[in-house]
Amino acid sequence: MGNFDNMNQKKVLVTGATGSIGKAIVEEFAKHGYFVYIHYHSSKPKAEALLQSIDSGEIIGFNMNHKEEIVQALENIEVDVLVNNAGITRDSLFFFMEDEAWEDVIDTNLNAPFYITKLIAKKMIRNKSGSIVNVASISGVCGNAGQANYAASKGGIIALTKTLAIELGRYNIRVNALAPGIIESDMIENIPQKDVLKKSIPLQRFGRAEEVAKCAYFIGHEATYVSGEVLNISGAMVR
Repeated sequence: MGNFDNMNQKKVLVTGATGSIGKAIVEEFAKHGYFVYIHYHSSKPKAEALLQSIDSGEIIGFNMNHKEEIVQALENIEVDVLVNNAGITRDSLFFFMEDEAWEDVIDTNLNAPFYITKLIAKKMIRNKSGSIVNVASISGVCGNAGQANYAASKGGIIALTKTLAIELGRYNIRVNALAPGIIESDMIENIPQKDVLKKSIPLQRFGRAEEVAKCAYFIGHEATYVSGEVLNISGAMVR
């Protein structure tokens, strides 16, 4: 437990690591021997508790909406795998959506991953090796009422993923995205009519954070000839 580091140990940075999916991704990579940089914004106690539960890692705090904080926090970090997982929702129908709700979601979900990836990928290019996993959403694949901001941010992440896969492939860097459907997490606690929604999913249940985490590890570490792909994790809700 704690901060044991090994020069030969693989390293991963997971943003938004204190949420349900982020925590599961941290645990999955740690289980396979990775040194994990655990990113948090306001949940430092959760990040510290997560660090104590894995073999080796370090917590790293910054606000996703402050470019200067991102640069300062990450300028000296090198990793083998980057998982852009952090994301927020500010749902409302398009005509009622406040400009601030649009801007906050785009800043956190799309602009911040751009800044983070730019910093981390420079070092991957130098090392001629790396893997980037962007956590998108089925909302970014097919849209969702009440989520114009979220869907736009995740659709942007998918387009960015495909473009970076083309641009970075020559440096032996793979770039892929995950598109989870409805996953049991803090984020969906307040969804109305959850049981009705569940019945609309062919697998008749919501996904689990650990299932997303296994996909993140597979596409981030094991799938060495997969790049530019969007892996749908929705129980066939989206086909």
